[in-house]
Amino acid sequence: MEPTETRKLRESIDLLGIRAHATAVGMIQIAIELRRAGVLDEAAMERIKDAMLGDIMLSKPPSADAVEYEASLRRRLDALFAGRESFGSKPPAFLRPGG
Repeated sequence: MEPTETRKLRESIDLLGIRAHATAVGMIQIAIELRRAGVLDEAAMERIKDAMLGDIMLSKPPSADAVEYEASLRRRLDALFAGRESFGSKPPAFLRPGG
């Protein structure tokens, strides 16, 4: 999704009040279940992750290197969607104080 489209989608979601972590966890689990059932292929999973990544990148801390930040987020999204990472693990180093 283009940044402009992502901003519009974020504004619509904000207006609906859909900002809770529970919503994101549920959406990730739905995507995992649909992939396991053969409803979503890898290309669809990548588009879902790309949409999430695009929105998260809008909030990139100014001090964070964009390439490193995006690569780290993509690795974490890949792990979440593969079921290899829990939803409550510690944040990446660049989001931790002193990281």
